[in-house]
Amino acid sequence: MQDLTIREATEADLPDLLHIYAQPEIDNGTVLALAEAREYFRRLRYYPNYHLYVATVEERMVGTFALLIMDNLAHLGAPSGVVEDVGVLPAYQGQGIGRRMMAYALDLCRRAGCYKLTLSSNLQRTQAHAFYESLGFQKHGFSFRMELQTPDSEDRG
Repeated sequence: MQDLTIREATEADLPDLLHIYAQPEIDNGTVLALAEAREYFRRLRYYPNYHLYVATVEERMVGTFALLIMDNLAHLGAPSGVVEDVGVLPAYQGQGIGRRMMAYALDLCRRAGCYKLTLSSNLQRTQAHAFYESLGFQKHGFSFRMELQTPDSEDRG
């Protein structure tokens, strides 16, 4: 993929980010309103070592991922990385963008001294699993999830 740039997201990127998140594999068309997304984005700046990245081709946003590098007391204090919210626009899938984004995340984790990078993927996303395995990710253990209902989440449906 020529002219691919990966950089930290800015507030100006939010409309395009919401468009990527609206994909069926991510949020299935239900995304935050822009004003609410701005509020959350501003709060994210206060999370230590949490960054939202975008991939652009000729200045058009085509992909995104979030990366948290968290400190640990176990593993002799070595940090670990967690990737979330990976998405590439359908028209750009299969062109190496996701591969480059994950290489970027891995490089950031290596430079931070992380002992691992983890991610989770819905069991039904078999193509995504094959993609992650092609990058060298291995299935390890189980991922458990519990949906939590809060007053805010009830309002969102």
